[in-house]
Amino acid sequence: MEIEVNGQMVETDAQGYLVNLSDWSEDLAIVLAKTDELELSDIHWEVINMIRNYYQENGTAPAMRALVKLAKSTLGKEKGDSKYLYSLFPYGPGKQAARYGGLPKPTGCV
Repeated sequence: MEIEVNGQMVETDAQGYLVNLSDWSEDLAIVLAKTDELELSDIHWEVINMIRNYYQENGTAPAMRALVKLAKSTLGKEKGDSKYLYSLFPYGPGKQAARYGGLPKPTGCV
């Protein structure tokens, strides 16, 4: 599947994850979010950038449990809560934030 971003075609798999991680850009994240009828705000970017950093350090995107723990330690107790994360990413915080962040699907996410 291909998505057009700023006049260039970017290849994704059937679930919308990037085929080539180096194709990621903030503009791509915005386009992907729009396909889910979601507008990314600063609080979405906090989570997206947090998991991108996690991926750079660990080589994997955090699944839901790890994401909640990571958010709690990185963003604070009030944001390290699954209800809060689902309010930002209603289709599954681990999967949706990873997709917008240009990361592979987290291990353990169905």
